[in-house]
Amino acid sequence: MTAPVVLALHYQNDQLHPEGRIRVGLSEDDPARARLIAAAGRLLAGARERGWPVIHVRMAFRPDYADLARNTPIFRKTAEIGAVRDGHWGSEFFAELAPLPDSPREFAFKHNRISAFYGTELEALLRLLGATRLVIGGIATHSVVESTVRDAADRGFEVTVAADACAAAGSAHDNALASMKLIAEVSDVEGALAALSAQGKSA
Repeated sequence: MTAPVVLALHYQNDQLHPEGRIRVGLSEDDPARARLIAAAGRLLAGARERGWPVIHVRMAFRPDYADLARNTPIFRKTAEIGAVRDGHWGSEFFAELAPLPDSPREFAFKHNRISAFYGTELEALLRLLGATRLVIGGIATHSVVESTVRDAADRGFEVTVAADACAAAGSAHDNALASMKLIAEVSDVEGALAALSAQGKSA
């Protein structure tokens, strides 16, 4: 049985830094922000300790937004607030959760649709790694996380959502987790790491 692959979605300055442009329901002084960052950090650390591959995905558009699809309110709002412009601070990975440089087990790329699979090399990379099981965390739970989880399930991957390494505003987080339970395991970071480690040992 091949090692699980961790997908770390949108751990970027605009989403996580107090000065970022995108609000995910976590105000600057909200303790939930620190809890989310800590949980995501534990997810990455746990994967690294176990030698699991980690794929970091960031959202980034051209500075003029010529590559932004304006058919959805969420993307029109992104352009309106000037968020995640490629080459700018906001679109870069949040320092505490950034890919390790020169690691053969970590990969990073950008995308510009809701699902991390759409128009990217993600599936080809997962097939190259021999992946069958994914652990997914990211921001926001009801957008990139849920969309990517659904795409992954349709492509035949077994998915675990690390709930405490995800965030979304208001009730969107809990509603998305409830919806994803139909197609994925939903756990906290510690539970996901423990369960998948045990599966690997018993394989």
